[in-house]
Amino acid sequence: MLFNFDMIQKVYAKMPARVDGARKLLARPLTLAEKILYTHLIDGAESKQYVRGTDFAEFNPDRVAMQDATAQMALLQFTTAGKSKVAVPSSVHCDHLIIAKEGVEVDLPKAKQDSKEVYDFLQSVSAKYGIDCWLPGAGIIHQVVLENYAFPGGMMIGTDSHTVNAGGLGMLAIGVGGADAVDAMVGLPWELKYPKMIGVKLTGKLQGFATAKDIILKLAGILTVKGGTNAIIEYFGEGARSLSATGKATIANMGAEVGATCSTFSYDDSMSRYLKVTGRAEVAEAADKIASYLQADPEVEAEPEKYFDRVVEIDLSTLVPHYNGPFSPDRAYAVTDMAESIKATVAKPESTPVVSAALIGSCTNSSYEDLFMAASMIKQALAKGLTPKCPLIINPGSEQVRYTAERDGLIDLFKQFGATIMTNACGPCIGRWDRAGADKKELNTIVHSFNRNFAKRADGNPNTHAFVASPLMAVIAALSGDIRFNPMTDTLTNMEGKAVKLDPPEKCELPVNGFEVKDAGFQAPAEDGSSITVTINPESKRLQALAPFAAWDGKDIMGAPILIKAKGKCTTDHISMAGPWLNYRGHLENISNNMLIGAVNAFNGETNKVLCQCGEYKEVPELAKVYKNKGIGSIVIGDENYGEGSSREHAAMEPRFLGVKAVIVKSFARIHETNLKKQGMLALTFANPADYDKIQEQDVFDILGLTEFAPGKPLTLAIHHKDGSEEKIQLNHTYNEQQWAWFKAGSALNLIKLNNK
Repeated sequence: MLFNFDMIQKVYAKMPARVDGARKLLARPLTLAEKILYTHLIDGAESKQYVRGTDFAEFNPDRVAMQDATAQMALLQFTTAGKSKVAVPSSVHCDHLIIAKEGVEVDLPKAKQDSKEVYDFLQSVSAKYGIDCWLPGAGIIHQVVLENYAFPGGMMIGTDSHTVNAGGLGMLAIGVGGADAVDAMVGLPWELKYPKMIGVKLTGKLQGFATAKDIILKLAGILTVKGGTNAIIEYFGEGARSLSATGKATIANMGAEVGATCSTFSYDDSMSRYLKVTGRAEVAEAADKIASYLQADPEVEAEPEKYFDRVVEIDLSTLVPHYNGPFSPDRAYAVTDMAESIKATVAKPESTPVVSAALIGSCTNSSYEDLFMAASMIKQALAKGLTPKCPLIINPGSEQVRYTAERDGLIDLFKQFGATIMTNACGPCIGRWDRAGADKKELNTIVHSFNRNFAKRADGNPNTHAFVASPLMAVIAALSGDIRFNPMTDTLTNMEGKAVKLDPPEKCELPVNGFEVKDAGFQAPAEDGSSITVTINPESKRLQALAPFAAWDGKDIMGAPILIKAKGKCTTDHISMAGPWLNYRGHLENISNNMLIGAVNAFNGETNKVLCQCGEYKEVPELAKVYKNKGIGSIVIGDENYGEGSSREHAAMEPRFLGVKAVIVKSFARIHETNLKKQGMLALTFANPADYDKIQEQDVFDILGLTEFAPGKPLTLAIHHKDGSEEKIQLNHTYNEQQWAWFKAGSALNLIKLNNK
């Protein structure tokens, strides 16, 4: 199926002149990312030079993608904007709400029934407003996007942090909050801080048991979870060209785990092959005609230090498999060093090596290539008389991938091995794993091919130590039952009691007989949606019409109590948990009951237990409601890289809904800072990060200087301690005039409505 080819042709027609103009303006060769950025700047903005990491720029994205959990809030916002149709091609993908428990035959019908109200809403809104809709079971958003919508040189935004997956086909694909998506869908420019550039030079070629996943696992250890913040990672070199398109997508996908704006690769033969086998030969032919504009200039690859802010080099020939974890995706260890890893970080190192489950899937690793490699290892294991030591769970990336894998015998191999085939959906990766016994909170270890491994994320058990690895290493972990097992040197004992050594797997970039699918699960929008009515039951527990947030009262904030001082890692999972809470993603009031319940209180080391000014301990949402009901705004204090992880704007909307006036932290993750701004919140940072330590329990704050706002001008925080003492510290912000207008109006959506009157 070929979607939106006319739009792609327009992008390609525009690109040469824009790139040539940018090269002349900057008087130097260009990275691929710069070429795509300048092509998509709004008209008139392409004549300006931008300071990386400082200036804001406005763009016209080519398309928008939304997954069902975030689409609910995004579309609830869009339906209030007064538009009859989306201004850019957009799609909705029903992949997050499906619980993985017994297998696709049971789980998918149950999800369709349990979430019927939400699915009906998404389908009707999509049909009415010209949005493509991929139904439950169709597949994981980013795999479906790669198969159908991604194209070299394009720019896409999506309401999921792993939108970046499409960088595997040479796009700039960027995760955003729902309000950002609404901007694009109503036809407004989309704003982004002009990113820095990180170049990753890949040399050599993968050997043995190493896969594309190990490249990004190693890089995560180098850059850390915030090393890519406000930067685009661009891969280049012979090593990059040796990778498949889906391997490139895996690498781009996990760029989200280092905080990168997005990641991308220059157009090459592997992308052309992938486009053709997925039914988009016309796109490949069009890309071939302007191939040099879809690649970094040769001078950039020859002397990368001149054009990137940072350059990292990885030799693929020496790369070995990695396990990253537990609890942070940047905790990278080669398989050869796992014994050291366990001793360094785990409370009970004697039990942690034992693998209790292995899982393959997620948007990161669920392609045909991934499943083929895993099945190849299983085929070898069965032939050598080996059996699994723990359960193996598999979520195919799309119905097209699953159907083709079944046709080619891969699914049968998985079943012979005892694997459970779950729905083509996110499942355990997003916490939708109804795992038997997880409620016992026993210490255990799992290996998965997902992207994140935060505490409680997969199964809700804080004592599950999750290690991120390739699908290949997940199978090997299932065979060995021990994450210290090194397939390059160690042996396994088969059913006959013989020592068996594993061989590197067979690899297959693309299905030899092409892809095939009977029902991809696609619903096209109505030709004329004007007669379609979208209704929300006022009594619904899943969906709730949005009421606009109040505009700023024009005054400084005075007498605001502290709600919580969060200590250490505070991701969007800590601020707004997923798992069962996904059921309320379309109901702001109900989902706000999970606000910051996972954040660690710096004053007592506990979660969801904060001290009220009345002297009693309360749950965080409960205390926020107490202050809100009294007409008092509260303040949240945070640590480094606050809001790391998912793009979920609920982590910004919930504090806004419960009366939080400002979030003050040492530093923000990019998407979360933008989400706070979009919802009319104050996102502020300590000018001196050490001032975080000055915040005491039961402090009350004044935020001064709001009435004299100016871009780059600091604000003042007056801290009133319980003992009667006071002190003032400086707060920084990154608001520009446009973003300050969002604050004054009460939210970006409020401003859209005002401008449309």
